[in-house]
Amino acid sequence: MDPERKHNRKPFVGGNFKMNGSRAMLKEIIDRLNTLELKNHVEVVISPPTLYIDQAHKSVREGISIAAQNAFNCTKGAYTGEISPEQLKDVGVDWVILGHSERREIFKEADDFVASKVAHALKCDLKVIACIGEKLEEREANKTEEVVIRQLQAIAKNIDDEKKWEIVVIAYEPVWAIGTGKVATPEQAQEVHVIIRKWLAENVSEKVAQETRIIYGGSVNDANSPELAKQLDIDGFLVGGASLTEKFIKIIECFIPPEDRKSK
Repeated sequence: MDPERKHNRKPFVGGNFKMNGSRAMLKEIIDRLNTLELKNHVEVVISPPTLYIDQAHKSVREGISIAAQNAFNCTKGAYTGEISPEQLKDVGVDWVILGHSERREIFKEADDFVASKVAHALKCDLKVIACIGEKLEEREANKTEEVVIRQLQAIAKNIDDEKKWEIVVIAYEPVWAIGTGKVATPEQAQEVHVIIRKWLAENVSEKVAQETRIIYGGSVNDANSPELAKQLDIDGFLVGGASLTEKFIKIIECFIPPEDRKSK
């Protein structure tokens, strides 16, 4: 990858473990990650189940950050089962994933609610991986751009300080490709990333458009990641199932020059 072609955006790879794993499994994953030679080539963030955040935070090597899989839009209160951005910051968490399709679909989180959670997290200086993406029927109805922009617009109108975009990563995750084994072709993914960046340029600023990292998620694995990584506007990945396996190392290494890789 030629960094100049990516406007010097540092690649970002996130691992979303979802509701998977155990203490023993988490240790195995982190032991693998702790051997990586990152050398500042790529930013790596892992998102274990909330129960294991403290274990991950204490055992992961310097240079790898922790993300929560969700956060609420309030500081405190009678919200059984919820966790606030302030509490995440208190235990050393750097990032949070918000708006994931599983939250939108299973828990019926609407665009405005997701946007309010993004706004509150950013107010607390918690970095945000903000997810957007269309369902299969929306893609087949040629509504991909409409849906993605609608979700992005809801988030953007809640970010009133342009500097806050420095701690936002946009994750484009076509719902039809999440956990299905299907994956957008590099050309399909690139096309939507261009749409997102163009909208940011026209509605936020050219600076935000060029500096904000837009990553791809949706059945990313070690076989399809190299070609996806070559696309000009794909700045990394949000990885689901493959992040629980040794494949995650290979995906991360897409952004590490061969001479600096541990597994050569």
